[in-house]
Amino acid sequence: MGIDELIEAVQSYRADDAFRARLDLGQWRQFAAYLTAYQLRAGDLLIKQNDCDRAAYFVGQGTLQVYVSGAAPGTSRIALMRPGALVGETGLFSDQPHSANVEAMTPSIVWALHLPRFEELTARAPLIANEVLRAAGAVMVARLRASLTLRIAVA
Repeated sequence: MGIDELIEAVQSYRADDAFRARLDLGQWRQFAAYLTAYQLRAGDLLIKQNDCDRAAYFVGQGTLQVYVSGAAPGTSRIALMRPGALVGETGLFSDQPHSANVEAMTPSIVWALHLPRFEELTARAPLIANEVLRAAGAVMVARLRASLTLRIAVA
């Protein structure tokens, strides 16, 4: 999977919590240089509840499930994340532990934005970094509102 497919997936993702960065194609490609691709097998854990991970991940291919360990039966799954979704975005804002697990349900490709790379982007292309931060913050707000409505944890 190339970066153009990821860009297409992110731009076409239509969920309430979609990452809606206002970047043109050139800016997307510049931003993409700061991302690292990872392949996951079905069952691989991308994010472990209570671990600190200073990265955010874009789903390029596959399906990930977000769930909470130790929840009441039938209430552990929070969400399914499909291509174009952003997950683990709290890692860009805080070194607090994650409140949920994120596991690959199918073979998947995710693109990671690790905090040190984001800090590099901030120094080299502050307008792009600011837009990424704004869009990731908007994802968090949408998920916080949903969690308050449903009274569930935020990943």
